[in-house]
Amino acid sequence: MADRDTLHTRFARLTIINILSNVTVPLVGLVDTAMLGHLADIRFLAGVALGTILFDYVYWSFGFLRMGTTGTTAQALGRNDRREVYLVLYRSLSLAIVIAAAILALQWPLRELGFGLLSGEAGVEAAGRDYFDARVWGAPATLCNFVLMGWFLGRAESRHVLVMTVVGNLGNIALNYVFIVRMGLAAYGAGLATSIAQYGMLAVGLALFRLQGGAERWVWREVLDRPRLASLFRLNRDILIRTMLLVSSFAVFTNFSSLLGTAMLAANSILLRVFYLAAYLIDGAAFACESLAGIFYGRDDAASLRRLIRVAVASGLAFATLVIGVLLAAPRPLLGLLTSHEDVVAICIGYAPWLIPTVFFGSLAFIYDGVFLGLTRGRTLRNSMIFCTLVVFLPLAWIGARIGNNHVLWASMALFMLARAATLWGASVVFMKGFERETGQSGLVSRRISG
Repeated sequence: MADRDTLHTRFARLTIINILSNVTVPLVGLVDTAMLGHLADIRFLAGVALGTILFDYVYWSFGFLRMGTTGTTAQALGRNDRREVYLVLYRSLSLAIVIAAAILALQWPLRELGFGLLSGEAGVEAAGRDYFDARVWGAPATLCNFVLMGWFLGRAESRHVLVMTVVGNLGNIALNYVFIVRMGLAAYGAGLATSIAQYGMLAVGLALFRLQGGAERWVWREVLDRPRLASLFRLNRDILIRTMLLVSSFAVFTNFSSLLGTAMLAANSILLRVFYLAAYLIDGAAFACESLAGIFYGRDDAASLRRLIRVAVASGLAFATLVIGVLLAAPRPLLGLLTSHEDVVAICIGYAPWLIPTVFFGSLAFIYDGVFLGLTRGRTLRNSMIFCTLVVFLPLAWIGARIGNNHVLWASMALFMLARAATLWGASVVFMKGFERETGQSGLVSRRISG
């Protein structure tokens, strides 16, 4: 009982801290929007929105720097391999710096390609380019922050991630006020504020790294160990494919919504915002699951891993039920916070029931994402996402857009989440049976870092 209480306590503490970190992200977006939205010319707000799309794709593409680092760090910690814990950090930071250097070197073709694909009026595009030109210089700090946050999460030190996130986001808000409101730099000022804030966040992360015990001495031969690097690249490749398919699915959903008319696009965007709110809560539990799953796996503790999955699934469903309950109890007040257009609110209410299966099954998918990220089973996540996107989501979404039926479009999203939850649950059942058989037969055994 004491051991179970300890697991519940550790999981709850990590989840709460992760949620506090997550909620600061949309807060910054709201403040940015408010400051730019109150300028005399609305093109600056629209331009930053365009530029943000580019950075979302670029930075989401390299989200494996956070996700891959968490699982590998947690497993090394579970094996009590202190040296490997630090080598994971050094390898990932080295990779982040190389990628950031490539982004800076290729910023001109990236900008031209991006704005060539995006559509916007001349003034809007000019503002977007100003935003891009300022924000791109924050790439080294942003990618290194991904690594540091992943490393802290892998060590179950979510408080450090919270400090980094709060300092970075509050700094972003303050700098936005200085550059946008006081200095009148508009879109360029918004990009500059974000870039500088990322370096401030990195400075805080490095300071916390030093304060929590310092660094292990290392040599390049260990950092560049070929088998370890090959394992890291395979894991990151699989996470990259998984993440890009997930981001693209939501982009396709939004694009198909636009084919159904402006009001329908607005309504679907608002309903997706409610879904994202649930995701921020559920991700708090999913991040905690990444940390502890990796530690238990590295420790060969199958019993604790199985208990963790049960606790995490229950927590994810609880958060989903909370959001669904609020939506069902007070749909008009909740949706009214997001738009003042009554016709859009009425459309939202008509399609809001689709959020019930989408959020419910989505919560299970997010939790199992956390499980397999902690286990560094990137191949499992990749294969599940390929099947669910190409076989389940895209065909039905295309039919919905083709016949102009928003119910079919939402059905594609709900089934997408159901398929993700089902495939990952099935994979977890198979994995746990093999893991329990393996540890039960031979005790502590050695395994490769990634699957």
